[in-house]
Amino acid sequence: MRVLVIATPVPSHFLPLVPLLWALRSAGHEVTVLGQPDVLGAVRAGGLTGIGVGERFDVDTMLLRNLPREQRPLQARPRPAPELLGGYGRLWWAHASALLDRYTALAEEYAPGLILADPLEYCSLIIGTRLGVPVAHHRWTVDAISGPARRFVRADVPDPAGRPDPAGRPGTDGRAAAAGLPDPTVLLDPCPPSLRLPDGEAGVPIRYVPYSGGAVTPAWVRTDPGPGAGRRRVAVSLGNTPALHGEGFVRGLLHALAARSDTEILVTLPEPYRSAVGPLPGNVTAVDPLPLHLFLRTCDAMVHHGGAGTAMTATAFGLPQLVLPQLADHFPLADRLTATGAGLSFDTAARQDDPRIVGQALDQLLSDPRHTRSARRLAAEMAAMPSPATVAAGLERLAGAHTEPREASLPCTSRN
Repeated sequence: MRVLVIATPVPSHFLPLVPLLWALRSAGHEVTVLGQPDVLGAVRAGGLTGIGVGERFDVDTMLLRNLPREQRPLQARPRPAPELLGGYGRLWWAHASALLDRYTALAEEYAPGLILADPLEYCSLIIGTRLGVPVAHHRWTVDAISGPARRFVRADVPDPAGRPDPAGRPGTDGRAAAAGLPDPTVLLDPCPPSLRLPDGEAGVPIRYVPYSGGAVTPAWVRTDPGPGAGRRRVAVSLGNTPALHGEGFVRGLLHALAARSDTEILVTLPEPYRSAVGPLPGNVTAVDPLPLHLFLRTCDAMVHHGGAGTAMTATAFGLPQLVLPQLADHFPLADRLTATGAGLSFDTAARQDDPRIVGQALDQLLSDPRHTRSARRLAAEMAAMPSPATVAAGLERLAGAHTEPREASLPCTSRN
């Protein structure tokens, strides 16, 4: 079977798909990733084959555009109301419509039996309908955005099959077309059951396998036994884009966390941001970014910005989490971690910038065993979910059902 993967041009959107792509390749299927230059490095690092289309998208520049000087996104753009989350669809439909013709031509040439994409990649849905092949969307984490976003843009999308519109509106190919963005054939959901949105769209469970790229394991990781008796260790990660947070916020956060003198703070922080942050307290150790799964086993808690990969990896290791969300899906993810008891969160810049509030939250995470118990329950739920290999076999059956007269089956559907 040929599997065509279409990725939005954000590496962190693509990385959660990689373990499933490995499973498909290991089962003997051909996998090709279609995307802009932004994701091709991640494609190569994952040992996969890609086709590059168009120019760089540069999502970080987009997020920083028009920000007032010395402000991070949360200060200038506070948390959006739930009913506005669908508005993110406007951005991703504009992106999809600009690439649809080129992606369609390549897909027709490739002739896939299955299309796999992240949940904001709309070309995949239209191309799947045109080619008559199933489309699987792979969520990253708690997904409060993709369903509302699809519904938000549905009326603006020409009918992918080219059926005439009674109003005579033209489609992208010049033909009259009706409105209609299809839903994916299947939504793959890596969230453990207790973390899912209670009233969200149903999804097919798939176990989250931590992956954020390859690395050479540093010597300190191989020889480090973790914190000693009477000393705790807290991992801090603000993702791969410290520029979004600003040096002042990073500096203040690390000093607030370091106020707990019996705790080692281990932060992943690249240059030149590390130098810009300046001298750090003695119990703060800054290291170059590396995959979190290499060292989280030595930690007692995690502090982060609400990124999907960071939060899901910390969940896989059963760590309680202090989440300081900054934008988009960071907020509902932080809400759900808090609701399960596995995390604490502050969603305003004023509270995140208050060292007393942040310090007290870390004290609570480390001193109240209920948070650790809740985090370990989530980890156990995640470990019990169907593996990528199991889901890959189900997707093969699903694709076969589109060409053969037999029933497709996937692991049981869950509510999210």
